[in-house]
Amino acid sequence: MSMYNYVARRIGFMTVTLFLVTLIAFGVTNILPGDVALLILGPNANAESIAALQAQLGLDRPLYIQYIDWLVGLLQGDMGESLRFGDPVVGLIAERLPRSLLLAVTATLVAVTLSIPLGVYAAINQNEAPDVSASMFAFVGISLPIFLWGLVFILIFAVWLNLFPTNGYVSPGEDLLASLHRLVLPAGAMGFALTAYIMRMTRSSMLEVLSEEYINLARAKGMSQRVVVLRHALRNAIIPVITVIAFQFSYAFGGVVVLEEVFLWPGIGRLTLTAIQSRDIPLIQGCIIVVALIYMLSNFAADLLYAYFDPRIRYGGEN
Repeated sequence: MSMYNYVARRIGFMTVTLFLVTLIAFGVTNILPGDVALLILGPNANAESIAALQAQLGLDRPLYIQYIDWLVGLLQGDMGESLRFGDPVVGLIAERLPRSLLLAVTATLVAVTLSIPLGVYAAINQNEAPDVSASMFAFVGISLPIFLWGLVFILIFAVWLNLFPTNGYVSPGEDLLASLHRLVLPAGAMGFALTAYIMRMTRSSMLEVLSEEYINLARAKGMSQRVVVLRHALRNAIIPVITVIAFQFSYAFGGVVVLEEVFLWPGIGRLTLTAIQSRDIPLIQGCIIVVALIYMLSNFAADLLYAYFDPRIRYGGEN
């Protein structure tokens, strides 16, 4: 199977998956209790006003007709208008999506920068003090919820040390230094939480590879520890780590719902929470589609990276 065919097949799977996501998103949001028209007009609205607004919003039509119209609009880049804000959903998401991506990407970079060296160092010092310390850190990191890491970072770096602000967002285009200053705490807290998972997988994968015969052969040939670890062991151990990194990035993007609320970060997480609280169905549906698409794209990118790091995985070439 050539790389072209592989990519085409993966895109086909993503398309089918996204179609199923639209079905689930539409179905779930339309079986929620409560009448949207009544929520908009308030409890004192009369039956005529409610019926008129239902007709205006198309809520009086069969659900399958509503779904088809929504899906057609989605394919044309139209997600409808927000009931809460009165603006196009696409515009609301486009405004906040880069902020959440900035937070998730930065947090993932922090996690990768910390976790891979720590995992490698723990593996080459198996059962010694560095390995025991790393295992304890991983256990604590996995056990604590992500919002608690946010509170810990606020307590240490904002309250005790008074180094960083606890909330707000500044666009990098407006003031880069101020933007980075406000990014440190939320990205650091999320990155620290993700580090434990990636480090644990790196250590486990490295231990497995270091026990292979070709590693012993490389050492027998007189290769230095640095060459054996970085050139031979890490390159093969990185494959399952890539999967975890992709999953953790998706988790970070989805997990910003909680962390954005802790740090008052105006991203897609807080937008989703606002949409749920106000039962803004078009906005909820749009946020679900975007989050699902980010998940699929990150996993797709991880699959493509496999071939780069491990030539034995032949997505291209002859079978």
